[in-house]
Amino acid sequence: MSLMQLFTPMNITLIILLVSSIFFMQGKVRADLVAICALLALVVTGILLPSEALSGFSNPVVIMMIGLFVVGGGIFRTGLAKLISSKILRLAGESEIRLFVLVMLVTASIGAFVSNTGTVAVMMPIVVSIAVSAKVSPKRFLMPLAFASSMGILTLIATPPNMIVSNELEKNGFEALSFFSFTPVGLVCLAVGIVVLYFLSKFFLSDEDGKENNDKKSGKSLTDLTHEYQLHKLTHIAISDDSDMIGKTLRELQIPNRYNISIVTVEKIVGGGRFRKNTSEVVAGPNTTIEKGDVLVCYGKKSNISRFIDENNFSVLEDVEKGTDIFDFQEIGIAEVFIMPNSKLVNRTIIDAHFRDEFNVNILGIQRKNEYKMSDLQNEKLHSGDALLIQGTWTDIANLGDRQEDLVLVGQPLKEAAKVTINHKAPVAAVIMALMVIAMVTNIVAPVIAVMSAAVLMVITGCLRNVEEAYKNINWESVVLIAGMMPMAVAFEKTGAAALISDTLVGGLGSYGPYALLAGVYFGTSILTMFISNSATALLFAPIGIQAAANMGVSPYPFMFAVAVAASMCFASPFSTPPNALVMSAGRYKFIDYIKVGLPLQIIMGIVMILVLPLLFPF
Repeated sequence: MSLMQLFTPMNITLIILLVSSIFFMQGKVRADLVAICALLALVVTGILLPSEALSGFSNPVVIMMIGLFVVGGGIFRTGLAKLISSKILRLAGESEIRLFVLVMLVTASIGAFVSNTGTVAVMMPIVVSIAVSAKVSPKRFLMPLAFASSMGILTLIATPPNMIVSNELEKNGFEALSFFSFTPVGLVCLAVGIVVLYFLSKFFLSDEDGKENNDKKSGKSLTDLTHEYQLHKLTHIAISDDSDMIGKTLRELQIPNRYNISIVTVEKIVGGGRFRKNTSEVVAGPNTTIEKGDVLVCYGKKSNISRFIDENNFSVLEDVEKGTDIFDFQEIGIAEVFIMPNSKLVNRTIIDAHFRDEFNVNILGIQRKNEYKMSDLQNEKLHSGDALLIQGTWTDIANLGDRQEDLVLVGQPLKEAAKVTINHKAPVAAVIMALMVIAMVTNIVAPVIAVMSAAVLMVITGCLRNVEEAYKNINWESVVLIAGMMPMAVAFEKTGAAALISDTLVGGLGSYGPYALLAGVYFGTSILTMFISNSATALLFAPIGIQAAANMGVSPYPFMFAVAVAASMCFASPFSTPPNALVMSAGRYKFIDYIKVGLPLQIIMGIVMILVLPLLFPF
């Protein structure tokens, strides 16, 4: 076989897809960069014209996703999502079964209108708080919470695969899906998920699983965090009256860099004496000025602290081990944040991340794979999945929680997790969302126009502070990923790769009937989405599903629904979806927990869908 015969357009397309998939699975290169490189490769090799390669960026689905990110940001900013979820979840009381069902229903309902990642970020502290008050381990609920966010495929806008398959149907001359076309499918998924997950989680995620790690930590109370990170072993160092540090800021002194110790708070005299009862505690921020009589509350290796004391002729105050009273938790708080996959902070050192300068919070410790690092943090590189213990004022911690693209508050103290911030703009956000849904349901305007109008209204009415905040709510990586991968589907059709895969499926399974072919499409999609994003998977399998149905001479609708559902229902890995990864640290799950609970659910869901979809949408 000659090289010309080997490197046909179809083979080149498949090679580009294979290489892209490898990079997607490794996760070492940003997914959007991989997609752009694949797009450029298709153009350079002459498979796609520049206009074809760039068509994804003008696709209505991509534009609609941008608008939905803005709408979702408004819903979160106004506290509407928290308000709805907290009010409904209070109905659970202390009943474990009722709590489990309500967690699933509320999460899926919110996930029907906003991103599943954002849904989990909002729901997680609420669920943890309520679970602990009900005297049930939060571990029982956090994984079902993540899975429920993916099951909320109740509307057209619930997840990108839904919009992708609808767009593919319309592109091929079929009627596009309506806003609630997915509702019956989503209800079946949710019913199956509730029943199966309740027993799987009860069996595999029991309280006994966490005994060795002290499952009470899952609640992340202030006492839990204090002892978990050994904050009761702080050292109180009195500044000498003649110290040359007096009058200088902590930024000028660079104590963490020079001595490899962390200054947590500074106790300042507010009365006439040097007694602790006459002091107030302030966060050790970069602009904190050292004054006469100050006491530095710090931690680090004994050798580093001793060097700091000896070189500066300081003295150590006598202290007993303390619990939650080491900080004035009325003003100063501690919480954990989880580093998101593909966060801009990954592989950056603590110093480079500028947490203290930019966010006015201190990083007190790092939890990584059940190991704790409490010293020499300055040059420590951040990893995806790290849980950081941060300390600062409650206001600064809350502001840090807005960086959902990079990190999310996970293990908030229960006292704060139970609080729900209700902004006076919440009713406005509710009206805008309702109008958007009505417009999409009634087809008064095109769905993309309804979504973009709602996004603009979120800004104009003040649900988002300004346009800059609207832009910040857009997950540009996801947008570029989908826009960049859409031309791959075009290349698949153009080179005949989609037809080849479809013919293979039909040839191999067609003789066994449409159910067997449907099973092939479903589980093919389900397997691929375990390794690459659900959007990319849907983009690749949507044309295959269309082609397979055409080759067999049956309706494409059950096949397209199969692609959308299979692309979203990925539970067998903590890294297959952001929500799965998000709860891993907070729930102290291991990889095997996802296999035990998620894999059976994924298989059962597939079997049910293969049987149910043809009943809802006949061949």
